[in-house]
Amino acid sequence: MDHWDGITEEQFGTIQKARKRVIESIGKNMDLYGVTLSTGHLYGMMFFQDKPMTLDEMGQEMGMSKTSMSTGVRTLTDLKMVHQVWEKGNRKDLYEVETDWYQSFADFFDTKWRKSIEMNVHALRKSIAELQRLLEDDQNNEALKTLIAADIGKLDEAIRYYLWLGRLIDTFETGEIFKLVPKEETRS
Repeated sequence: MDHWDGITEEQFGTIQKARKRVIESIGKNMDLYGVTLSTGHLYGMMFFQDKPMTLDEMGQEMGMSKTSMSTGVRTLTDLKMVHQVWEKGNRKDLYEVETDWYQSFADFFDTKWRKSIEMNVHALRKSIAELQRLLEDDQNNEALKTLIAADIGKLDEAIRYYLWLGRLIDTFETGEIFKLVPKEETRS
């Protein structure tokens, strides 16, 4: 049965207008995830589908090439916002959106911030070691000691921040975050 059966043209138009508004908004906000507007629109379009889609179906719906759809799906898959599904009797790759936005955000936050933490802590520790070597080469220079001590204090504080951020990310991975900040209840 077609899910549009029993829907008037006016009702159909209103539903499509509401969906388009949401799709546009999702597309504009996807820059937070580091993805293009068109990939955001792809996610928004897939969000309203009632079934998994092939790249061909996505391209037809979006009026874009299969290659563009493949690139967009790969980006969304890497962000764990879309996943591949299997359907008996269908040899084409099928994709559907992750409907749990809480989990999508947690996965995104984890993926992006873990990399940032590793990179920044590495740079901070390398800088501390470099400053300590500089101080060892001129241990009697009081001005140098004062300046390096102040810098190392700042860098140590930054490392403590990143270690805290790592523990925060752990709460996203384990789901503990939802005990601290509960999900909104589903409307009945």
